[in-house]
Amino acid sequence: MSAIKAQDLTGSMVALVTPMDAKGHIDFAQWEQLIKWHIKAGTNALIVAGTTGESAMLSEKEFEELIRTCKQLCQGSDMLIIAGTGGITPEAVIRKNALAKNLGADAVLVVTPYYIRITQAALIAHFQNIADQSELPVILYNVPSRTGMDIETSSTQSLAKHPNVIGIKEAKADMERMATLSGISHFAVLSGDDDSFFEAMKLGADGVISVAANVMPKAIKAICTAMQLGDVNLASQLNTQLSDLYQMMSVEPNPGPVKSALMAANIIGPGIRKPLTTVNLSSPSEKQLIDKIKEEYTQ
Repeated sequence: MSAIKAQDLTGSMVALVTPMDAKGHIDFAQWEQLIKWHIKAGTNALIVAGTTGESAMLSEKEFEELIRTCKQLCQGSDMLIIAGTGGITPEAVIRKNALAKNLGADAVLVVTPYYIRITQAALIAHFQNIADQSELPVILYNVPSRTGMDIETSSTQSLAKHPNVIGIKEAKADMERMATLSGISHFAVLSGDDDSFFEAMKLGADGVISVAANVMPKAIKAICTAMQLGDVNLASQLNTQLSDLYQMMSVEPNPGPVKSALMAANIIGPGIRKPLTTVNLSSPSEKQLIDKIKEEYTQ
């Protein structure tokens, strides 16, 4: 298969959780079921070992097994596999990118370095170095609320000129930025914020890398499809129907709420790695949402 391009990054993509048992061991039987669910739902891409997948707490061996099994399960489908390979040092990212390539991933999602502080010039040089040495296309990942580092609009515009940088997951809900970035040719702009992705797509964003798609993949896919067909009114109606879900997904830091919802729906086991914690979803509205998740999962 030839390398994917910016135009291949469209629609509904899911930042997959990593299912675990009570002791925190990965449950690969449940992993298989989640992937099959997304293939059936028409999800466009799976982001494996990203923030929602508890990437910071996964070993390299676990990363390998998650990508390997995902690739095997997606054989014969149109599903794209995007590996979360971000880290602080370029050496670690470059090594992980090579591993992702060998395991059959289609692209890598590289978050900004976290904890350390660097200039925008240093950040541009960091990503250019990684893109130069990656055999897989690179998708930038900007989530300043977690990393403390923002890829400024002008920096993204500069990096988009690199032939191996094909898009960005922009998790900052800045609609002026979204509109500007969407004007870059041959560059995919993907919202990383469920609450605002519909507005971002109205401004030209190509799709979403969604947390909520973990629990209602068909619903998120339907919004993206309506937008791609130009039916903004239908997309707006469908998006409004998910407002309670978006609220539930943000009651505490990700991935606690989304894993808790999947646990309550008996889709995954009770595992999450410390210091992350689960959430008590017990209000009447939350219970109604859990019933809807169960319904979608069993359809």
